[in-house]
Amino acid sequence: MAAVSTSLAVHLQPLFLLVATSDSTTIDITNQSSYTVWPAAAPIGGGLKLAPEETWTLHMPAGTVGQRIWPRTGCSFDRKGNGSCQTGDCDGLIACKANGQPPSTLAEFSQIQTKDFFDISLVDGFNVPMAFLPMPTKGVTGCSKGPRCAANIRSRCPSELQTPGGCNNACTVFKQDKYCCTGTNSSNCKSTSYSTIFKQMCPDAFSYPLDSSGTFACPTGTSYQVIFCPLINQTIAPAAPSPLPISRVERAPLSPSPLPVPGGPTRMNLKSSSVKRVVGILASIGSFILLTITRRRQERNEEDDFGELQGTPMRFTFQQLEVATQQFTEKIGEGGFGSVFKGKFGEEKIAVKRLDQAGQGKSEFLAEVQTIGSIHHINLVRLIGFCAEKSHRLLVYEYMPNGSLDRWIYRRHDNNTTPLDWGTRCKIITHIAKGLSYLHEECTKRIAHLDVKPQNILLDDNFNAKLSDFGLCKLIDRDMSQVVTRMRGTPGYLAPEWLTSQITEKADVYSFGVVVMEIMSGRKNLDTSRSEESIHLISLLEEKVKSDRLVDLIDNNSNEMQAQKQDVIQMMKLAMWCLQIDCKRRPKMSEVVKVLEGTMNADSNVDHNFVATNQANFGIAGNMYQAPGEMRQY
Repeated sequence: MAAVSTSLAVHLQPLFLLVATSDSTTIDITNQSSYTVWPAAAPIGGGLKLAPEETWTLHMPAGTVGQRIWPRTGCSFDRKGNGSCQTGDCDGLIACKANGQPPSTLAEFSQIQTKDFFDISLVDGFNVPMAFLPMPTKGVTGCSKGPRCAANIRSRCPSELQTPGGCNNACTVFKQDKYCCTGTNSSNCKSTSYSTIFKQMCPDAFSYPLDSSGTFACPTGTSYQVIFCPLINQTIAPAAPSPLPISRVERAPLSPSPLPVPGGPTRMNLKSSSVKRVVGILASIGSFILLTITRRRQERNEEDDFGELQGTPMRFTFQQLEVATQQFTEKIGEGGFGSVFKGKFGEEKIAVKRLDQAGQGKSEFLAEVQTIGSIHHINLVRLIGFCAEKSHRLLVYEYMPNGSLDRWIYRRHDNNTTPLDWGTRCKIITHIAKGLSYLHEECTKRIAHLDVKPQNILLDDNFNAKLSDFGLCKLIDRDMSQVVTRMRGTPGYLAPEWLTSQITEKADVYSFGVVVMEIMSGRKNLDTSRSEESIHLISLLEEKVKSDRLVDLIDNNSNEMQAQKQDVIQMMKLAMWCLQIDCKRRPKMSEVVKVLEGTMNADSNVDHNFVATNQANFGIAGNMYQAPGEMRQY
């Protein structure tokens, strides 16, 4: 348990001396997660097992002060109610008699005279997303909003605060006054870098003991619902509580109301032109109303789809992102399906990707949010949050100050950047390889990026590289050898097997080989400003390796690269292993990482044909796309 009392108690302490003469309160605790949660309540309530879709109802007597409700996870109890929980455990009891052990997300409630005060607190850390919402209650007005912490803080939990099943508060881990608001910091405690992360993801919640915002108030007599894993856009509890078990509220289909039928037979003759005009106008109005209702239903249904994304990153409003980007004024790049703008949210610089409506549809957007929100690696650009408001679709990423790799390796007349040195180029290549290796081999499902290119490789202020733009990514089941999809990606980086419409993550390995060659040569793979025989870098690579003139491809804008000829050629040989037309002969990205780290050698027995001229060489059986004549990828 945290070393200090929770935030609600700190802020309401003077009111505890007042006499409470209020009504009793009902709190429904609903589990909207896909897994079993073991809610606990103290000093009133105890605890029990709550399966998905079930609700537990608590009745708080008038004058209840200091009530806590929290989720427990990873629990196991015997028939006597003894056992343990991974998070939120309370002395090994199923029915808690005291507060639980951190980390756990807390709902706090106190009733003082004619007011209910309630909040969500992260002072004891985080384990499950939660909302604490007032329910529409007959005869009670003036209460329409409650705190929500729907984001999965575990996705951004600093490594030093991570614990199985949750994210600790800094006070629990470090036990220092500045984090616990004790000792000399008991009256002037301020937010820290750790509590700032909590606040960014859950702005409604208390992030540290003396947080000045987070308490909500409603008139006594209000009923409430504590929801585990609430919908992303859920701001008020359902109107009517349901007994255990409960089903999620389904939106009823709109249907026309029955019209009264006249008592006797009726007949209308549309002889008059004025009557016809009236009927026509009414028909037009009816059509307009029906169209409006249909569109609103579609919008609500889309919002529902986003609401079902459990454990997703922070959700922003469109207005917040307009303010953060100063009305989208500073454009810093073009991403897949849209433009990228620089912004600032709080003290953190951000990159906001605004998706073109005609580019990426709802399904692609859902895929991108779900995929990026569930994967975390130092060489993948971090997704901070997203916006899904009406037709607006935006993604909020960490800001990478040195921009994309292309501006550092392509020598253009308008490019005055200093050529990258050999060591920096090697570091960037290694980081790209590690990011791809994680996607391909270390996630629960294999993930193919499908658009690896310099424009999608971003650099921080120390030239650490991170892969970005997962708008085209595809999940591949572990028991499947390939995924079938329509052709996508960027010309010049597509693996030959794209022509078959059957691809695996080995398509990324081919694209990686192209990028390595661009980094070594300091030029684009497809450069129409060059002579006809030099337009296509990979075709030129075929010619140079066969004539033993790889040295001709080394970046001639860098004296250091020229001085590192032997090492550069070895890197080119690694690229050639990745550029094998037969995808089965390409290495895994984990093998590429080992080569780069010097723990294994690249395969030297490689085919020196890198551009497909025969479909039979692709290494994938199945239905092949038949194209007349010779096929070359440009």
